[in-house]
Amino acid sequence: MKALRFYAPDDLRLEDVEEPTPVADEVKIRVKNCSTCGTDVKIRKNGHPNLSPPRIIGHEIAGEIVEVGAEVKGGWKPGDRVQVIAAVPCGGCHECRKGWMAVCQNQTSVGYQYNGGFAEYMIVPREVLAVDGMNRIPDNVGFDEASAAEPFACAINAQEQLGIEPGDDVVVFGAGPIGCMHVRIARGVHKAGRIILVDINADRLKLSADAVQPDVVINAAEVDIVQEIMALTDGRGADVIITATPANITQEQAIAMAARNGRISFFGGLPKTNPTITCDSNLVHYRQLHIHGANGSAPEHNRRALAYISSGEVPVKDLITKHIPLDQVMDAFGIVERGEAIKVTVEP
Repeated sequence: MKALRFYAPDDLRLEDVEEPTPVADEVKIRVKNCSTCGTDVKIRKNGHPNLSPPRIIGHEIAGEIVEVGAEVKGGWKPGDRVQVIAAVPCGGCHECRKGWMAVCQNQTSVGYQYNGGFAEYMIVPREVLAVDGMNRIPDNVGFDEASAAEPFACAINAQEQLGIEPGDDVVVFGAGPIGCMHVRIARGVHKAGRIILVDINADRLKLSADAVQPDVVINAAEVDIVQEIMALTDGRGADVIITATPANITQEQAIAMAARNGRISFFGGLPKTNPTITCDSNLVHYRQLHIHGANGSAPEHNRRALAYISSGEVPVKDLITKHIPLDQVMDAFGIVERGEAIKVTVEP
């Protein structure tokens, strides 16, 4: 079968590999869609300490079951349409027992420790099945939409911490696919008030804004974004700010523009070579700000994402603006890196 394997930074190879065979406690799927994200671009450039080459990468996965191991429980059968989690909690550590599976201390990941979805076929490992991490795709949800449930789940995890209330002013930094999902979740699920989408890439900002229709669009390369938000809110500041971009300055700006009792999500991780920011602690203290980290998702967030897509509360179909065959998978990385599409999905 064809598969994209990581060997070393800047050494990805689309090659023929042996088709996998499941053992008794595994499931084999035919991959229908594996969508891409900025993490895939970072892996191509830098690798990852948890990734042992050669490894088939790709972690936003939807497919069809073709074989079920004899010891697999749950009533799965060939032909079932499934979505697979990316972040795999252990299910037994202190955090998992507390219900905090998104921050499992023993977390492993599909496409890192286990072969991923840029391939014609994939094994869903026992570790995924043990935590109920393979989900049935609703009948009215396409494979491409289901593959977007994984990043969607990460955004759900972040927003459930923020206590967004109807009427809240919400600022989303980053007009990539995850920023678009944040806009739609804030509006469709939490009934936020004004939603303000911010980016410094004018083309990407227009592409995404045309799709998700935020109430306000701001190019932060052209204005002082803190002053702009303060002016928009009559000096009060934004109730909620989500930094869906790996930029130090956006985290500092989020603190500066937050209203009293404001909630901030540091959604995008910073480069490991420059992970610190300058924080005005007095703003946090006197405005009683709440700063939240957001790390991946739990299996339950994936199921909730599929339910929101199925119900129409948070549509994602129109956010998938590029469908690329597996034979051309290398092109997907450049498209993502240049911001030429909202969401790119690969179809084996």
